[in-house]
Amino acid sequence: MQPTRPQNILFLRLLLLLATLLLLVGLFSPMLTMSQFYFFESSFSVMGGLASLITEGQYFIAIVIFTFSIIAPIAKVAFLFVSLRPERACSPKQKHYLRLMHDYGRWAMLDVFVVAVLIMTVKLGAVASIEVHWGLYVFACAVMLIMYLTHKVVNLFKA
Repeated sequence: MQPTRPQNILFLRLLLLLATLLLLVGLFSPMLTMSQFYFFESSFSVMGGLASLITEGQYFIAIVIFTFSIIAPIAKVAFLFVSLRPERACSPKQKHYLRLMHDYGRWAMLDVFVVAVLIMTVKLGAVASIEVHWGLYVFACAVMLIMYLTHKVVNLFKA
């Protein structure tokens, strides 16, 4: 038996709360530790990495990562919360934005983050090694859960 629409919406809201929590934890949790010459180690979170990029003068990369790894997911979560409000019907304009967010939003977070890690790895090469920490997995789970929720909300309002 298929759950009714109010049950679907409640379940989606709970998942959205979980995604929000995972996103916030993922942004501030250690994701990577770089070891250079076995003597120097430094750990980074998304927020810590942004601060490092800004202090090093890498403003363009910092703006790109800030926009696509922080602003875009937060905006997506906020829009999903608004879309799942019980007292509000989904307008045609809102359905259009949901569809656009679903179609193009999946590339906004993952690709930029992967490219940033790739750039860092290539720049360091044989000079340093990178160890991945749990924060990366939490952030990745948040991204995938937001993508799943966007898909489900789009399908919910198709009917």
